[in-house]
Amino acid sequence: MPRRGAGWSAVAELARMLDPRLVAHLAKVARFYAYTHVEPRRRLSAGPGLRMSPTASLRNGERITLGRGVHVGERCSLWAGDTSGRIRIGDDVLLAPEVFLTASNYGTAAGRLMAEQPRREADVVIGNDVWLGARVVVLPGVRVGDGAVVGAGSVVTKDVPPNAIAVGVPARVVSWREGAAPVDGLRERA
Repeated sequence: MPRRGAGWSAVAELARMLDPRLVAHLAKVARFYAYTHVEPRRRLSAGPGLRMSPTASLRNGERITLGRGVHVGERCSLWAGDTSGRIRIGDDVLLAPEVFLTASNYGTAAGRLMAEQPRREADVVIGNDVWLGARVVVLPGVRVGDGAVVGAGSVVTKDVPPNAIAVGVPARVVSWREGAAPVDGLRERA
């Protein structure tokens, strides 16, 4: 039997890489990336100094506004509503990996399929100098005040006041940033 040299293994490797199934899968991945990142990013409004991970997922970029010096971490999702719900993020905001902001949610009426429920859209507003920890979820209609910190894994269903530190599911104010006084009469509410 003839011996196959190094050239043969290179040819075999090239043939494996050109497998039509692999090429088709790569085309699907490229199309998905363009749909979730490239096209919506062209439509969003962003201030100078934006740092956005290439793995961020965006929906309806024309309704997303990012301030100056915003950092959007790996696998974050910024999903503005299809018709009216906007996402507005202030200056110097940090979004840790896998933060999910949505300005749209399905209704929950009984007797109607979930996929056929009307969507409820409301703006999400994140103030200046805010830090949202890893895997924070912010639901439609929520405002996070300037200087607030939301701990990892929290689900924000109600407004968070300025300089508050909120954690949990649902997120609740547990403390205030050093040197910040609690908002008038507000001790533990988010």
